[in-house]
Amino acid sequence: MPRSSGTFMPEQESRFLIVSFDGLRPDIVGPMLTPNLCRMKAAGVTLSSHRTVYPSETRSAFPSLVTGATTNRHGMVGNKYVDRSLTPPRYIDTSDAILLRRLDLESGGHLYSAPSLGEILAASRRSLAVLATNTPGTTRLFHHKAEDFGHVRLSGHFREACTPDGVLAEIETCIGALTPVPPKKEPDRIGQDWITSAFLDVVWPKYRPDVTILSYGEPDVTSHFHGTGAEATRSIIAHCDQQFGRVFDWWEAEGRQAGVQIFAISDHGHITGHTRVAVTDSLRAAGFSPGVAPAPDVDVVVVPGQVGALYLADPDEAKVARLVATITSEPWCGPVFTRAKDEVNGIAPGSLSNRLVFADHVRAPDIAFSFRADNSIDPFDLVGGTFYDNDRRAGLGLHGGLHPKELGALGIVAGSAFANIGSASSLPSGICDVTPTILHLLGIDAPPTMGGRVLHELLQPASRPKIRCRDEIFAARLGSYKQVLRRVAVGNTRYVESGTADS
Repeated sequence: MPRSSGTFMPEQESRFLIVSFDGLRPDIVGPMLTPNLCRMKAAGVTLSSHRTVYPSETRSAFPSLVTGATTNRHGMVGNKYVDRSLTPPRYIDTSDAILLRRLDLESGGHLYSAPSLGEILAASRRSLAVLATNTPGTTRLFHHKAEDFGHVRLSGHFREACTPDGVLAEIETCIGALTPVPPKKEPDRIGQDWITSAFLDVVWPKYRPDVTILSYGEPDVTSHFHGTGAEATRSIIAHCDQQFGRVFDWWEAEGRQAGVQIFAISDHGHITGHTRVAVTDSLRAAGFSPGVAPAPDVDVVVVPGQVGALYLADPDEAKVARLVATITSEPWCGPVFTRAKDEVNGIAPGSLSNRLVFADHVRAPDIAFSFRADNSIDPFDLVGGTFYDNDRRAGLGLHGGLHPKELGALGIVAGSAFANIGSASSLPSGICDVTPTILHLLGIDAPPTMGGRVLHELLQPASRPKIRCRDEIFAARLGSYKQVLRRVAVGNTRYVESGTADS
């Protein structure tokens, strides 16, 4: 396929490596804790205004990475959701890799509502490899059709997420068997070591994928159980950085000369839970019959998680409005979204349209809300606190909502395709932009479902394209409750910056 004039023309076909650190806040990266990521910053370009999608949950964000699309286009509306396409409706937990495979087959291959990177590459006779220590479901979501194309997908822990069997057997013979999952309260070091060795010792030298995703499942889990700035979390961040250092050493010695372009990213940040609440208690007190899964005696399903997802058994406009009035009267309620009444407002007074946060998919909840967050300082001197609803103690890391520290994500690029080495780009960018940029550099047309943009401002030849940015602010009110949503537009691409609420 011909390339347009002025486009980077490599001396050899580029390959790509995406290294992800689940839940890593970019403001924690520094020379003492993460010297190897800082080495990459010096050798590449830092995206200083890089963001994830809403909800800022892993199994919404990584689908956005591989589809180049927001949740309204790819359909993974949260870590958990209610599937109302069947009667009776069913509760879906996307951490289950076997369930996700069954859902894809049952839907005729439409688990995603948009083409993903692995499918697009396969259509061009190219390959995507995945190595991850996330949940088995997350590992599958990186490339949910890998077995259909004979591509490599490996979990550091979960055999049901691995394919092909022969490649797994080869790696186990070379570097050792899949590692057991450590208890959730213990940082996962052994898994990160295993996937790093699997890539360096087998996957790259033997298979040379066109694109590889190497996903460290930490520091997310440790932050959830110890706190975002706790010593245990800092220790696993340093360990992941050491493993990344092995990868970066390879890249400097071999990968760069082989045309590998490298991205270091995270899927979201974390803030700290400071006040525990019980959403179901508030709804029950208001006369609702809440539950955590569909059932005959449940009139509103409260999907567990740090992002509120409420599914009504009978979602007529009056019932939605009554439920919104109930939650917006509570001190824990942050921004609230319902299906669109017009370009800005949702159907319920006080709510904003879920189109504004690109969450208007058929699987979307009737009411989506974030817990109210603030800029309080946590015990580790990190900005960002929130109400929360789970069975853990205060002081632990959380994400999913619209605080800037939840939406903020790591973004660093390096390689011969990128100009202005050692610099930082302040132009807003996001997780949806990675795949369109890779496809552009490979000369593959992006499908129309991709809402992310090509990061032209980073690419060779060095230039400073004139890209117009503008701020967008939306507000809604109900009694003393008021919410404000802020976005930024870069050309025709929009990024969610923050959402706040007060009363």
